[in-house]
Parts: sequence; structure tokens; C-alpha cells
Amino acid sequence: MKRTLLIARREYVAYAKTVGFWLSLLAFPLFAVLGGGIPLLIRSAEPIKTVAVIEQGPGATGLAATVRDALQADLDRQSEKLRLAAEKGQAGAGRAIASISAPRIRLVAAPPAIAEATGPARDAAIKTALDKQTPTARRLDAVVFLDRIDGKPAAQVWTARATDNAVSSFVRDALRDARRSELLNAAGVPPAVATEIQTFRPEVKAFSPNAASGAEVSMRDRIPSFVGLGAGFLLWSLVITGASILLNSVMEEKSNKILEVLLSSASATEILTGKVLGVALLTLTVMAVWGGIGASTLMSASPQAAASIGQALMHGGLIFYFIAYMVGGYLMYAVLFAAIGAFCETPRDAQTLMGPIMMILVVPILVMQMALTSPDAPVVKVLSWIPFFTPFLMSARAPSDPPLIEVVLTLISMFATAAFMVWIAGRAFRAGALSDVKLSWKTFARAVTGGR
Repeated sequence: MKRTLLIARREYVAYAKTVGFWLSLLAFPLFAVLGGGIPLLIRSAEPIKTVAVIEQGPGATGLAATVRDALQADLDRQSEKLRLAAEKGQAGAGRAIASISAPRIRLVAAPPAIAEATGPARDAAIKTALDKQTPTARRLDAVVFLDRIDGKPAAQVWTARATDNAVSSFVRDALRDARRSELLNAAGVPPAVATEIQTFRPEVKAFSPNAASGAEVSMRDRIPSFVGLGAGFLLWSLVITGASILLNSVMEEKSNKILEVLLSSASATEILTGKVLGVALLTLTVMAVWGGIGASTLMSASPQAAASIGQALMHGGLIFYFIAYMVGGYLMYAVLFAAIGAFCETPRDAQTLMGPIMMILVVPILVMQMALTSPDAPVVKVLSWIPFFTPFLMSARAPSDPPLIEVVLTLISMFATAAFMVWIAGRAFRAGALSDVKLSWKTFARAVTGGR
């Protein structure tokens, strides 16, 4: 046991004392914050597009006013949303800014060279107005020509950038609403009723006898599902990062003949266990740092949400399910990667073996999203019984209260498979560490059976 702990400490310190480890550890929360804040900054700093709207012919009379009214209605809705969010606090304001979808548009009068010209002269004037070289005071971002085709509103939109669809989408929605109002008015529907038809959004409340309140479903009832999904993704990321570190460590020590020196003073089982334990402690350090930063940020930004997540984790011992599945899942994949590393001489050898394993790990990522909405779907339940998928899918399904017998049996199956993997990996690890042959089905079978 002492030798195992010494190897675990050596493995942990080898990575934990490096500057790069701590830089990458602290860089993830920083990039996570930037990932959430940059879209807000981009949206708030997006320049206001200067758009000229021109009615073509007497049939288009009133369409420009329709576009202006639609823009003003969007601005009023966004202002009201921000006002309500400001009353709820900083977090609500951030969500409100993130939900703003209306384009930042400023309508201006069309230059006479465009409004009064026709044919090639008008096209040349449009290109000049949209040209980046044109002074800002006279430059436009889009020019919209409104017309009617067969009595229906239509538009031609010229934009400075060919990929800019914001103005086109806005004009399309505005004309669609205008056409709807025209049809309702033609049918004798009063304007006030037509406006209500367009703006009405029904208030729908969800109820369930299994809700925390016994009636209406709230965010408190949805949090466990999101926590379960997050636990599955967390385990997946730990397997990818931790097991990859383990594979590279074993492969490097084999190429440098360090494994042979270690095997002269400790058994293969002790070395394998120590390495798995050391890398596990390394990943726990990462989890502790990330979890501490996330918890402190959440508690300061939204104490109620933090309390709800804490209650969800403790409800029914959910956190213990997550821990059990994480330990079993990590152990299965960690020993597998360590055994593979013992047979690899170069990173190229490891990459060829990582391909099939990555394909296996892609399956739970795809199915976990289904487990969030349909945890009792047959395909989800069947895949939950496959030990290599069990820790991911059962973590996502645990908040939906699966049958206790199913939880117990999947845990037993997973840990039995993990123990079997430890036994196989131990024999393969020793055989691979003391030989120069590459991994194949033949060499792997000989390593497991003890053949030569």
C-alpha cells in the first residue's frame, strides 16, 4: 500500500507542480466567462445599421410606415423587457440583454440620387451609398425598396455585405404582419382586434403531481435534470482529460525505460493503482477549483439558484448516485487507457487506438440529451445497462427517479465490469511494460492469459 501511495504522489506532483497545469486550470473558468460575456458584448456593441426605405409606386403607399411602426414596436418591447429585468436585479438584466433579437436599425430618408433615379443610374447610386469608401455621413448599410406584387407586399433589399440577413429578416417579418392585418381588416375584423391577434402570447403553466409544490412545475423541479445532464458531461470531460493524461504518462515512461525500473521495486498492480489514483487526485483538484469558482460565482450572483441546486443534489441522495457513477466510470476508462499506454511506443500508436474508444464515448454524448427529455425511452434504458455507457446515461436519468432495482443492478454491473477491467488491465499493463511488441488482438490475448 505504501508503494502504491508513493507512486500516486509522484504521479500527482509531476503534473501539479508545473506552471502549465495551473495556467490551464485557471484558464478554463476565464474562457467560460468570456464565452458567456463576449456574445453580450458583441450584441451590445453591434453598430446601428443605417437603412433607407423607399416606396416604389402608388401601390406601395403606407408600407414604409408599416416598417417604421414595426421597428418602434420592437424597440418598445425591448425597453419594457430591460425595465422589468432591471427590477429583478443584475442577473435578470444580463438574461434580458442576451435575449434581445431585434436588429439595431435606424431608418433615414433616402438620398435623392437613389429615390429619384431609375435604371443603371439608380444602381450606381446604390453601390456608391453602400461602398465602404463613402464618407460615413453619406454611407448606408442597406437600401429597401417596397412594392406590391399581385397586391401583396414585397421588398428588394440591398445590403453592403452579402451575408447580412438582419435587415432582410426584419423587413420580411414587418411585411408579413402588415399583410395579416390587411386580410383581417378586409374580413371586417376591427384594427384593435387584429393587433391583439398578432401580439397575443398565451400564458401556459405546467402542473404535475410530482412537482415540489405538488401542483405547478417550477424551475426547482427542472434543476435536477440539468444537474444530472451536467454530471454526465462532467464525467465525460474527466475521462477524456484524466485518462488521456494517464495514457501519455505511461507511454512516456515506457519509452524512457522508467516503467522497467518501477517494476523492479513494485508490482504491476501497485504501479497501475498508484498511477490511476494519482491522476484521479489530479482531476479532483481540477474539479475542486472549478467547483469552488463556480459555486462562489453562483452564490454571489444568484443565491436562490445556488440554494435550489444544493437542495436538488441532496434530495433523495442524488449526489451520492453521481459520485458512485463517476467513480465507477472513471475507473473503467482509466485502467483501459493505462493498459493501452503500456503497449504504445509513439503518440501515433496511441492515436490509432484512441479512435475506436472515442467512437464509443460519442454515443453517450448523443443519448444523454434524449435522456433529459425522455429518460424512460427504450433506447435510453437499454443503453443504460451497457457498462461502458452506464455512468453517463444513469447520471442523466437519476433525477427522473428510475426504479431502485435498476439503479442497484446498473451499479453492480458497472463496478463488476470495472473490477474485471482492473484485472485484465493489470495483466496487460505488465506484459506491455516489459515488451516492445505493439498492441494487437493476439498480443493482448497472450498478455491476459499469461501466454508468451
